[in-house]
Amino acid sequence: MSSLAFVAVASIVSAGLCIGIGAIGPALGEGRAVAQALSSLAQQPDEANTITRTLFVGLAMVESTAIYCFVVSMILLFANPFWNYFLANPGK
Repeated sequence: MSSLAFVAVASIVSAGLCIGIGAIGPALGEGRAVAQALSSLAQQPDEANTITRTLFVGLAMVESTAIYCFVVSMILLFANPFWNYFLANPGK
């Protein structure tokens, strides 16, 4: 297997692992946050505006982790810095 093929395979596998594992945490966190918010709304319906606003801010922060994993995966697939090195030095 050539170096360029090895870099391609490593990039694809790394991108898949990054987005796969990186999406599990935010999904679990968002589910738990929504469940707790619904429980809080059931107990204190008068505080719906405060709970909802806090929930959306928290969900945005949790979702940013998944977005960062997506960005890293896209960089590995489409803007990989190792490609230029192996394309410039085909014998290595």
